[in-house]
Amino acid sequence: MTFARFTFAYWCLLVAALLPIICAGIAKYGTFDKPRRDGGFDNHNPRAWLARQTDWRARANAAQANTFEALPFFFAAVIIAHQLQARQALVDILAFMFVVLRIAYVLMYVADMAKTRSSVWAVALLVNIVILFSGYR
Repeated sequence: MTFARFTFAYWCLLVAALLPIICAGIAKYGTFDKPRRDGGFDNHNPRAWLARQTDWRARANAAQANTFEALPFFFAAVIIAHQLQARQALVDILAFMFVVLRIAYVLMYVADMAKTRSSVWAVALLVNIVILFSGYR
């Protein structure tokens, strides 16, 4: 029986998959102990509650949506790179870079650093494209 090794890049997929949940936690932070009538989190209608949020809570929710949007391409790029037998060290480094960039992106989104955030988004996209083609021969 042969066991496949869970690569560092695959661990990065797990971290990336958890980022939207972290963004949701940021958006809801400090609202669980408040009653709904006082603006506390409404678990009966969470999307409507999130839609009414402003400032950093609204930006954290927007970061959550964008982070979900980035997942399919990142997952596909890493899996395709593995299938094409790209150099594992390269894929690992690039996947880690992508995750670090996405974490920075979330922090910049919440902090309302729009121009820098957009630049980080673009670099993360470029890193993802490089991952995708890293096994190309």
